[in-house]
Amino acid sequence: MKPAQQVTIIVKGIVQGVGFRPFVFRLAHQLNLVGSVLNNHLGVTIVLQGRSEIIEQFIETLTHSPPPLARIDAIELTHQPQLSIFHRFSIIDSHISAGEHAKVAISADKSICQDCLDDINDPHNRHYQYPFTNCTNCGPRYTIINALPYDRCNTAMADFVMCDNCRDAYTDPLNRRYHAQPVSCPHCGPQLSFSVINASAEFLYDSSMLMPLEQAVEMINRGGIVAIKGLGGFHLVCDSTNNDAVMALRQRKQRPAKPLAIMVRNLAQAQLCVSGTEAEWLVLTSPEKPITLMQKRQHSDIELSPLLAPGIDRLGVFLPYTPLHHLLMQRLNKPIVATSANRSGEPIIGNIAEIEQHLGHVINGILDHNRPIINACDDSVVQVIDEQVQVIRLARGYAPLTINLHSPMLSDSQNSVLAVGAQQKNTVAFGFADNLIVSPHIGDLFSLEAQHYFTQSLATFKRLYDFNPSHIVHDNHPLYAPTQWAVNYQSEHNLPQSHCIGIQHHFAHVLSVMAMHQRTDQVLGFSFDGTGLGDDGVLWGSEVMLADVNGFTTVAHFSSFKLIGGEQAIKHPVRILLALLFEQMTLQQVLALPIAAIQNVGKKTVTNLYQLWHNNSHCIECRSVGRLFDALAVALDFIGSSQYEGQAGMMIETAANDYSNHPKRQPLSIRLNTVSHNDPEPILWHSSDFITQLVNLAINHSQTPYIKQQVCWHFIDAISQQLDHIGQQYPQLPQVFCGGVFQNKTLLSQCIDDCRRGERQFLPSGHIPINDGGIALGQLWYAIHHMA
Repeated sequence: MKPAQQVTIIVKGIVQGVGFRPFVFRLAHQLNLVGSVLNNHLGVTIVLQGRSEIIEQFIETLTHSPPPLARIDAIELTHQPQLSIFHRFSIIDSHISAGEHAKVAISADKSICQDCLDDINDPHNRHYQYPFTNCTNCGPRYTIINALPYDRCNTAMADFVMCDNCRDAYTDPLNRRYHAQPVSCPHCGPQLSFSVINASAEFLYDSSMLMPLEQAVEMINRGGIVAIKGLGGFHLVCDSTNNDAVMALRQRKQRPAKPLAIMVRNLAQAQLCVSGTEAEWLVLTSPEKPITLMQKRQHSDIELSPLLAPGIDRLGVFLPYTPLHHLLMQRLNKPIVATSANRSGEPIIGNIAEIEQHLGHVINGILDHNRPIINACDDSVVQVIDEQVQVIRLARGYAPLTINLHSPMLSDSQNSVLAVGAQQKNTVAFGFADNLIVSPHIGDLFSLEAQHYFTQSLATFKRLYDFNPSHIVHDNHPLYAPTQWAVNYQSEHNLPQSHCIGIQHHFAHVLSVMAMHQRTDQVLGFSFDGTGLGDDGVLWGSEVMLADVNGFTTVAHFSSFKLIGGEQAIKHPVRILLALLFEQMTLQQVLALPIAAIQNVGKKTVTNLYQLWHNNSHCIECRSVGRLFDALAVALDFIGSSQYEGQAGMMIETAANDYSNHPKRQPLSIRLNTVSHNDPEPILWHSSDFITQLVNLAINHSQTPYIKQQVCWHFIDAISQQLDHIGQQYPQLPQVFCGGVFQNKTLLSQCIDDCRRGERQFLPSGHIPINDGGIALGQLWYAIHHMA
C-alpha cells in the first residue's frame, strides 16, 4: 500500500458563508481522508492526509463541483514533509489573528432556495410559514455581516440565541443548515411587527386581531401603502392594479413619472405582465432575482395601473427573493409595486426610525422585523441585450462584486488602492492582494445624507478587510463629493501627492469594461453619457477613443454646444434645445416654432435666454449625447422638464421601437454631418445641424402618421451608422460601448449587430454597470497599473 501523504490546501474566492466547510467535511468522509478545515483570513484552509491519488480525487471534485453559492478563484497546494496526527476529519472554529488582513471575498445576499421554500410551505416542518427561514445555500450575507470571518457572532444574528433544534442543525456537518449563520426558527429567531402610521378618516382600518403579515396584506388590499423591511432595506409597497393607490404613492412621494418596479408572485404571473426572450426569463428567475426591465404586455388578464411606467414600453419586474416576500405574495396573489423606500436621490432606508421620520407622510403602515440591517443594499436592476445581462444598478445578489486577478498586481500587503467613483450612481472599489472589489450601489451624492452613506460604505469595507489604502484614485471633476473626499483623505493621512490619482470620467468608463475582461491592450471605446468633465474644461459625453491602461487618444466626438444657465439646462432641457437651434436659426424663427415647451416658456424668456447664449453669459460648453437626447425629447413634445434621469432616452427608445415594428418604414433625409477637420484632429459630428434637421422634419411632416416615432428611429440609426463607420476603420481592435447612453437597448443592439456583421470583437460590460456605477472599477484598473 502506498504511504499516506499530507497536503495543505488554501482555497480563495467566495468560500465563506456558502456551505464550503460542510461540503469539504462530507467529501473528506466520503473519500476516507483525515485532517481539518477552517475559515481564516486567507479563505478556507484544508489539511488532508491520505493516499496521493485519493487527495487528487478530492481536489478534482472540489475544483469542478463546489457548493452552489461558492466561487473558487484560486487553490494553493503545499505538500507537508511530516505527517500530523489525525484520527478523523474535523471542522475547526474560524480564526483571524491580529494583524492578519482578510483576503476572502464576501458573498452577496442570495434569494431563498427551493429546499427552504419547500420548508415554509410544509405544515409538518418546524419552519412552516416562518419568514426568516434559510440555509447555507441561501439567505442574507453582506447585509448582516459586521466582521470577518463570517461567523454568527460577527453578524446581525449575534443576539438571537438558538433553540436546541436550531443548534442541532447548526452544529451537524451533515445538515444543510450547518453553520448557516442566520439559522433560526419561530421559537428563537427574528419576528415581524406591524404598526399603523397614517390611517386617514377615509382609510378605515381595524385589524388589531390579525398577525403582522395579515395586517399588511389587508392594508395593501384596501389600497394602502405599506413600508416592508426586506433584506437590505425597506420597500414601499401598494397594489399595482389599484390606480388610486399608485397615484397616491406618486403624489405623496413626489415622484410624478419615474417608473415603478413591480414584484410578481411567480413566473406565470410575470408572463401575464411582460413579454420576454428565453434569456430574459432565465435572468428574472436566476438566484440573484434582480429587477429585470422587460417589454410591457399590451393585453393581459391582469390590469396593471397605467401609472407604473408612463410613456415607456418597458416595465421593471422581479420575483420574491426572501421567505417573507413569498409569504406576502402567496396571500396577495397579485402584482405589487415594490419600490425602494428612500427620499428622491438618497440611499435606501434600513431602519424604522428613518422610515417614520422621512416617509411617515407617504405610508399607512410599516411591516418591520427585529433583525438589524448592518449594511443597507438596494435591489439590482438589469436588462438583457443580445442575450447578455447588462447591469444598470449593481446591488443585491451581485454585490459586493469580487474580481480575482489572473495575475496578482497588488501582492505587496503595503499596497492597496481605493477608487471613490463618480458623483452619480456612486459605487466605490478596492484593490488589494489579487482581488478587485466593487461595492453595492451607493447612489447620487448631492445631499449630506447620501454623502454620509458614502462614508459609511467606505467604513464597512475598511472594517471588514482591515483596509487602509496606500493610494486613492478619483474623478478629475474637482467639485465631485468623492473627489473632495479623496483630496481631504490624502491631506489628512499625509499620502504623497503621487498617491492621489485623478482619472478622466469617460476614460474610466472604458477602463471599467477593460477591467471586467482584464484587458490592458488597446481598444476602441465609445463612451457616451450625460456629462463628465473633459480635460479641456468642456463637459464631454460623446467620446470615441483609442484607449489602453496608459491613456487615450480621442478620434471623434460631437461638436460642442452651450448649456444656457449651466446646470439649469439639465433640469430644464428646453434650454438645450434652444441653444442648438440658435446656432442654425434666427431668434424670430425659433420663436415661431410650434414646439410646446418653447411656447410655454414665452417670448420674453426665450429672448432673454438668447441674449445669454449670444453673449456666452452663464453658459457651459457641452458635447454630450445624453443632452442631445434631452433636446430631441423636448422638440417632439415628449417632455417639458426632466422629471427623472434618463427619461428622454427611455421615451425616445420607446418611440423608436414603435416605428421599428411598423410594417412600412420609410426613409427620411437625415444625415449626421461632420464639421470639416484635418487629421490628426478628431472627427466632429455637427450637433446643432443634426438636431435642427430632426426638428424641421418633425414639423414639416407633422401630419404624417408615426412621424415622431420615425424621427426617433432615424436619430438612433444615424448615430449607430457613424459608430459603425469608425469601427470599420479599426477592425482589429475590440470595441467597448459604455456610459449611460448605451443603456438604450435599441442603440446598443444595433451597434452589437454592426460589430457582428463586420466580424469585429465586442467586449460586453458583464456585471459592472455600464453607467456611472462602473466608474470606480475603471479608476481602480488604471491606478493599479500606475502606482508610484
